[in-house]
Amino acid sequence: MKILGIIPARYASTRLEGKPLKDIGGKSMIERVYIQASKANLLHKIVVATDDSRIYDHVKNFGGNVVMTSPNHPNGTDRCAEALEKVENEFKENFEVVINIQGDEPFINPEQINQIAQVFAGNSKVEIATLAKKIVSYEELIDVKEAKIVLNQHQEAIYMSRSAVPFLRNEPIETWHLKADFYKHIGIYGFAKEVLQNISVLAPTLLETQEGLEQLRWLANYRIKVGFTDFETLAIDTEADLELAKKMV
Repeated sequence: MKILGIIPARYASTRLEGKPLKDIGGKSMIERVYIQASKANLLHKIVVATDDSRIYDHVKNFGGNVVMTSPNHPNGTDRCAEALEKVENEFKENFEVVINIQGDEPFINPEQINQIAQVFAGNSKVEIATLAKKIVSYEELIDVKEAKIVLNQHQEAIYMSRSAVPFLRNEPIETWHLKADFYKHIGIYGFAKEVLQNISVLAPTLLETQEGLEQLRWLANYRIKVGFTDFETLAIDTEADLELAKKMV
């Protein structure tokens, strides 16, 4: 099974413009993501998918694989679908699985990438795979930036929400994380090739629009297998995040 790792990286960002090129301890953010992804030994190829010539040239300069994609994609998933087609045409290779690696997580743990790959290796019927981490605090539980995952008995997602779900009747919300297992989503996805190609043409659903989570569009059509992780990486969204990353280096 050949697995392609794609790192979407766009220049425009409302909160931190040009963040893929931001310096973190002598290396750009996108180079740090690329280096970490390269340590995942179950990937057969890694490529950056960008919409900006500055990022394209930078990746070429540090020796990475990169393809140009349209600036009009509404999300990284659609960018990955276009990049897959371009990579297969340019490098004359065929892939069965694509892993979408977030381009703003410079300290991503390579084992998380391998873990997604292993989900597909162990089951040829897997359509989409992602990771979840157990919520351990009330603050995490009520944080609307964190997508919560509800699972069935087969370790598949049945719903995702920015709200604390499931609802524990007759229990104060401050104690919910002590009374039951709650999980938040970790932003890495794997797709069977055909699924990724189909997702890019699906129309948004009402639930997706209401929650602001594109994963709900997928759930209306596909099963999402969920693995568990204890690792949590830092996503760079603001100047404060960037300063924290520099201190971590």
